[in-house]
Parts: sequence; structure tokens; C-alpha cells
Amino acid sequence: MNPKTASKLFESLSSPIRLAIFQMLTRAGKSGLVAGDLSKKLDIAPNNLSFHLKTLTHADLVRSEQQGRFVRYYANLDLMKQLAGFLTDECCQDSGGRC
Repeated sequence: MNPKTASKLFESLSSPIRLAIFQMLTRAGKSGLVAGDLSKKLDIAPNNLSFHLKTLTHADLVRSEQQGRFVRYYANLDLMKQLAGFLTDECCQDSGGRC
């Protein structure tokens, strides 16, 4: 991952609401959550939730899947791991690798 991509992802997560949404979706794992459940659990109005989910989706941190009349959202766990790796790849290299 390059710094420009990482910066874009961090910018998408910079809102406390978006960070809470993403954390809840990462907790749900591969099961994901439907929008209504996210709205209730986070006490966020559906239109506000939709705005934040759109931002996370454009950053590729979240994907959605239509399931009948519901939309289920999933965290992009692979991208999350890449972002965490970006932060830790060079950890303590200037100190001989000893953290």
C-alpha cells in the first residue's frame, strides 16, 4: 500500500461515526449487518447512516449486497489488514528491529 492510498483510507475513517460503523462491521465479520440493524445499534438516523456508508463504500472499506428488500453491509477485512500492515511494516527498523 502506498501513502496516498493509506491517507485516503484514514481520511474516510476520520469521522467518529464512520469509525464506529466500520468497527461494528469488522466485529460482525463475514456475516455483515443490514442497514437497519446498524442504524439501531449505533442510534444513527437512516439518512445519516446512508451518507456515511456511501463515503466508506467509495473508499472501498465497505461493500454492500442487496438481499431482498434489505441491504447488508460488510467491512473489507482484507483492506483493513493491508492498512494495519502499512502502519507496522517499518516498525522499529531504526532501532535494529527491537520494539
